[in-house]
Amino acid sequence: MVTFNFKDFGENLGTRPLGKRIREQLLPLLEQSQECVVLDFTGVNVVSNSFADECIAKLLLTMPLAELKSRTTFRGLNPVAADCVLTALQRRHITML
Repeated sequence: MVTFNFKDFGENLGTRPLGKRIREQLLPLLEQSQECVVLDFTGVNVVSNSFADECIAKLLLTMPLAELKSRTTFRGLNPVAADCVLTALQRRHITML
């Protein structure tokens, strides 16, 4: 497995510009890796709805949800951050149907 550490970008991930910047670094890793990519949020305290949409949910613009699920796994999300990521993915997925 390959690990992508979100803590490298800070403990509080809250803005769309930051989400875009991180997504632009994450996407090539997802495209090039033959292994599952661990999206590691260990040590991250805050993940805003805007960040989750821009960074994680917008990955659905480049791959279907089933592919994203098969190529990634999450680690270290606190319950509030996990809820933000899940909500962003659900909203983005619904708008794409």
